[in-house]
Amino acid sequence: MTDAHDEAQWNVAEWHGKMLVDCNGEKIGKLQDVYVDVETDEPQFATVKEGLIGRHLTFVPLGGVQVGPDGLQVAVTKDRVRSAPDIEMHGEELSQADESTLYHHFELNYTPIATASGRRLARR
Repeated sequence: MTDAHDEAQWNVAEWHGKMLVDCNGEKIGKLQDVYVDVETDEPQFATVKEGLIGRHLTFVPLGGVQVGPDGLQVAVTKDRVRSAPDIEMHGEELSQADESTLYHHFELNYTPIATASGRRLARR
C-alpha cells in the first residue's frame, strides 16, 4: 500500500465502496463518503456503515491512509472506530463542534479554522 499523499493522482471518487481496514488489517467496513478539509481539500474523514442490524454511519480518520488495490488502510484500530461518537449529519458539512468531538476521540490535534464548518463532503 502507498501513502495517499505520495500517489501522483489519487482520486477520492474511486474510494467509494472500497474496504477500510484498520492498522492491524482488520476489516472496518465499506467506505461510504469522504469528508475533506475546506481549506486544503485533503481527505480528513471517511464514513463507513457499521453493524448488521440498525446499521449507522461511523466516521474514520483518514490521516496516514494507505491506498491499496483492494482497499484503504487507516492508522486507527477497529475498536477505536467502533467506540466513536455518533454524529448526526445536517447537510454536507460537519459542524466545528462535531469535528472537534471526532478529533478528540481519535486523539488527533485539532485547530479550528475560521469558517463555520471545517469539513465538507467530497463530490463524487
